[in-house]
Formats: sequence, structure tokens, C-alpha cells
Amino acid sequence: MGQKVHPIGFRVGITEDWRSRWYAPKAAFGEFLHEDQQMRAFIDKRLNRQPPYAAVARVHIARTRNEVKVVLHTARPGLVIGPKGAEVDKLRDALEDLIDRKVTVNIVEIKSPDTDAQLVAESIAEQLKKRVGFRRVLKQRAESAEQAGVLGVKIMVSGRLGGAEMARQEKLIRGSIPLHTLQAHVDYGFATSYTKYGTIGVKVWLYKGRYGDEVKEGMGVRRAYMKGKRA
Repeated sequence: MGQKVHPIGFRVGITEDWRSRWYAPKAAFGEFLHEDQQMRAFIDKRLNRQPPYAAVARVHIARTRNEVKVVLHTARPGLVIGPKGAEVDKLRDALEDLIDRKVTVNIVEIKSPDTDAQLVAESIAEQLKKRVGFRRVLKQRAESAEQAGVLGVKIMVSGRLGGAEMARQEKLIRGSIPLHTLQAHVDYGFATSYTKYGTIGVKVWLYKGRYGDEVKEGMGVRRAYMKGKRA
């Protein structure tokens, strides 16, 4: 059997930073880890699974002696912040009630959602829930990612596709996906589509070029990569 590894976990500590950044004595480690899981689940349920559908892709958590810093990476920062910051204040208060610690919340905008694997996976899952043809959805999202500049796209959906009696797997690959190259910036996202006839898993891999040569703000990944090669 082929062995699979999470593309981001494979690179953590080498080219990728940790999603949770803190140190703790052995006695407090379990408690802090549980709090991180609670906060991530709460944020996902509050902002992604119900209105305002704020497209939060990642939650980074850092702890100091006195407070917990939460950084939300979202494609729709205006919906998270709300008018005059009212929504983000409510979110901060809810998180403080949840873990009983002082929390600060910062928002980081994802300027190109088509180059974020988690947001692409969530988008595909949402369209499959609306009974859109899965082949059409895969082709559309792959083309959008390529137009945004990514060098390679791999999308895999598994389950009762199109309401079929037997579950199966469909895969679409465009460009190159060098999964074994640690210096290759491969973004990975996973989402679940809850349809009337069962759940469908969606996995997305996006190759953005080598670290340091990938996407720059205001220019496509492919252009940045080619510019780096010419230099």
C-alpha cells in the first residue's frame, strides 16, 4: 500500500511555520492543546458554517504569559470585522468566555482566494452540496487556480459522486505537483461536502513554486516563478 503524508505537516519546522506557537510545561500542555482545538472548532463553526460565511482558511495561535493571540486568515475580512469592528469584538469576547483567558484577535486578508487550497476545497464542497456536476466543478476550479498563477493543481473528490449507488474517486491533475520536494511550496486543503446521499471528501493540492519564488502580492505565481528563473 502507498503511504500518504500531509503536505503541510511534512514541511513544518523545515519550510513551514507551526500553526500554534507556544511553549508549556508538561502539566499544562494538554490543557493548552485542548484550548487550541476548541478555539479552532468554534471559529470554524461561527464564521464558516453559518452566516456571514467569512471564508476563514487558517487560524494561527500564539501564547504569551498573559494572553492568547489569534490570527485569522480570511478572504472576507470586512465580514469578520463588521461595522466599526463590532463583530470582531463579539468574537473576541466569545473566545475569552470559551477559554477563560485574555484574547486578542488579528485579521489577515487573503488577497487571492484561488491560490489558497483550503478555500478552493471549501468552494468545491459548497458547490457539490448544491448538486452541481462534479466534473464541471473540478474543471472550473482548476482553471481558476491556473489563471491565478499556480504552477500545478491536483483535486480529488471521493464518495457517492452524482448520487451514484457505489462510492468512487475522481481525480483531476493540471501541471506539476512535486510532493516529495521539501523546497516546493505545496499548499493543501481538505473539506467535506454533506449531501443528501452521503458525505463527499474534497482534497486540493496547489503547487505555488519553490519557497522564495512563489506568489508575490500584485503578481501571479507563475510570473514570479519565471522572473526568479530568469534572474
